[in-house]
Amino acid sequence: MTLFEVWAPRPDLVRLDLDGEVHPLHRDDAGWWRADIPAAPGARYGFLLDDDPTVLPDPRSPWQPDGVHGRSALWSPDPELWTDAAWPGRGLPGAVFYELHIGAFTPDGTFDAAIGKLDHLVDLGVTVVELMPVNAFDGTHNWGYDGVLWYAVQDSYGGPAGLQRFVDACHARGLAVALDVVHNHLGPSGNYLPKYGPYLTDGRNTWGQSLNLDGPGSDHVRRHILDNALRWLRDFHLDALRLDAVHALVDRTAAHLLEELATEVAVLSARVGRPLTLVAESDLNDPRLITPRAAGGYGLTAQWNDDLHHAVHTAVSGERQGYYADFGSLECLATTLTRGFYHAGSYSSFRERRHGRPVDRATTPPSALFGYTCDHDQIGNRAIGDRPSMNLTDGQLAIKAALVLLAPFTPMLFMGEEWGARTPFLFFTSHTDPEIGAATAAGRKAEFAEHGWATADVPDPQDPETFARSKLDWTESADPSRARLLELYRDLLAVRRLRPEFTGTWIPDHAVRYDQAANWIVIARGGLELACNLGTEPVTVPVTGITVLASAEPDSSPGGAGTVLPGHSFALLACEND
Repeated sequence: MTLFEVWAPRPDLVRLDLDGEVHPLHRDDAGWWRADIPAAPGARYGFLLDDDPTVLPDPRSPWQPDGVHGRSALWSPDPELWTDAAWPGRGLPGAVFYELHIGAFTPDGTFDAAIGKLDHLVDLGVTVVELMPVNAFDGTHNWGYDGVLWYAVQDSYGGPAGLQRFVDACHARGLAVALDVVHNHLGPSGNYLPKYGPYLTDGRNTWGQSLNLDGPGSDHVRRHILDNALRWLRDFHLDALRLDAVHALVDRTAAHLLEELATEVAVLSARVGRPLTLVAESDLNDPRLITPRAAGGYGLTAQWNDDLHHAVHTAVSGERQGYYADFGSLECLATTLTRGFYHAGSYSSFRERRHGRPVDRATTPPSALFGYTCDHDQIGNRAIGDRPSMNLTDGQLAIKAALVLLAPFTPMLFMGEEWGARTPFLFFTSHTDPEIGAATAAGRKAEFAEHGWATADVPDPQDPETFARSKLDWTESADPSRARLLELYRDLLAVRRLRPEFTGTWIPDHAVRYDQAANWIVIARGGLELACNLGTEPVTVPVTGITVLASAEPDSSPGGAGTVLPGHSFALLACEND
């Protein structure tokens, strides 16, 4: 027997359609409809609401082989296929994340194809593979943030069985797996939740209607989210979740959803006997997210730190438009490297108000903040999806890598950056409804027009070629200049792995020195000093030592008072007695 159940307090009648045969369901006082009915694995089913003849997918569907508008299919992980019983998990300190999009990571765009590239990641020095969202969305390709069936795995990627194989293959190679999950909104096509119950509110965020986290019926909506998160970690053996845009979760209850999630994940972690990590994306610069619950915080493990990205990118590239306006100085970079957030109660010109709050370095380790030279947003939300490698010199790319990978924060790479990939990463969709597709394309152009981009330069996200152009070209890594950058990334991650100076502790304030006029910065950690020349001409920095690693050969200055760095280069130096 299979238990079929659905929370549907809105309709007066709910029935189950199982392979074309209709069965009655019984309602309880909370609005749950249930029945035990014989069903085979893979059976197609859905629900009939009131007298509407349309069969709707299960809100907790595990698999949608016919798309988000089709019937659901029964599926559960095959315990015989797991080979990771000895997998101990991986904690956050010392981890190196690698963000990738399954559809664009390989030519085939499937979980099985991605398995073939895992050895590359191991050789690179990656320890955690972070997948952009893989829950079911309308069409065959999408960034993943238009998901509507949060429990289902996108069939065009290989479905739930493909994800199970991928996670098992990662664990066999010592790689942990993180999954990006989106609980702050639903996509525009295939969202049938409002027909079942009060999942949404009248409020809106950037992407659509807000989830009902604190209104009537919200207990069941919150349970829908919590159970979804626990399912990924428990049933698919995932090691971490990246929580998308948590600032868009409107929750006025005394126990915030994120705190509740952290509590339940901690219980699950104890039960499965391995670390489970929760990483938030937030633009609030609010350290309460990563403050322990015992100290009044939400108790999440870590959060992305856009301030570090902005500080590094602007200092190296010189870009200053939009939200980059407050960044770019070496003072800003030094502050971010030593304190985590740049805006920590200071005025933000982009927001036209004060923003953020300081991180308590006595209670919050630097590993709780993620650092990155780029990510899917910082590339894909540029009008033409251009990567830093398409605008910067190899030397500038090397400096950015050194500043991030040798900082005390948890580093994250975006797929292909390790060889300076030249393929863009564009925003792409494949909505099957022509009106939604046209509205998405028009909205994209209007958004960039507001920021001064020529609308003619903005690719149509519905054009299949937009998706095709965003796929990585793995042959690029064999190009001599690309291969040199790839080797440098390997060396940087090896140094980070072998030298304890680069993980676990904050950089003391006095250990960062810089000269804005000469355009150099030096970051000291223990017996090592990272010296960077952000200018185009050679410069003498007032440090000496044995070269551990360099992007271009440094030289001793006359009289031995410093080290001469070529333009756009870095050198990692060790004190001679180290």
